[in-house]
Amino acid sequence: MQIENKVVIITGASEGIGAACAAEFARCGAKLSLTARSEDGLRKAAASAGAPDALMTPGDITDDAHRRSLVERTLERFGSIDILINNAGIGIYVPAWRVPMEEARHLMELNFFAPLALTQMVVPHMRERRSGMIVNVGSIAGKVTLPWMTLYSVSKYALGSLTEGLRMELRRDNIRTMIVCPGYVKTAFQQHVRAGQAPERVIKARRFAIEPAQCATSIRRGVERNARTVVAPPASWLLVVAARVFPSIVEARLAAMNGTK
Repeated sequence: MQIENKVVIITGASEGIGAACAAEFARCGAKLSLTARSEDGLRKAAASAGAPDALMTPGDITDDAHRRSLVERTLERFGSIDILINNAGIGIYVPAWRVPMEEARHLMELNFFAPLALTQMVVPHMRERRSGMIVNVGSIAGKVTLPWMTLYSVSKYALGSLTEGLRMELRRDNIRTMIVCPGYVKTAFQQHVRAGQAPERVIKARRFAIEPAQCATSIRRGVERNARTVVAPPASWLLVVAARVFPSIVEARLAAMNGTK
């Protein structure tokens, strides 16, 4: 898909991968509709992206009224929605067997149900135009379950399955879907988790993390070539393949990183 002059909604756009996507897509001539809870963060992201005309709709993406406002304001300003990037998400570093249920529900609400709800709102407009793309930012944890964040992995597996199902459902309408599976990215993700802390060995692995701009570039290139799946960095595919071919070995290594046997 050509990005120039396309209208792009980006959730979680105030920092990290979302802000980097705003800069990357603005550089390619896209029209931006940005949302996040922090209005100040959105302004900074738009300024950094060189997109002073970006539409900013601050608010909580888990709130249905906010989602409807986002879609309505985008259509009022630009007249169409070409690309939806469901990027907003959160993690939790607490074992699944003792996560409070309200925390588990909040995580699923943001990581899965909010992207689903936004997709349901924008797809009718895309179907009318017989064009569009849904980009869901998942995680490598949606390909290989990480035991220090099991429920996060669950939410990203669900998002990946949704992406694949939508691709088949919307094939006749010429609407594409793409799942993005970042590995370790240098963002404030660990500082924003709902509860818990990453194991020490996981924190030390941060030195291998990529910059948000690298991830955003991979996402942009994926959109341009109508990719099904984007893994960033591509070397993370090695973990995915290893987990399929040598599951017991990979599970043992991941359990060791988590501090368990």
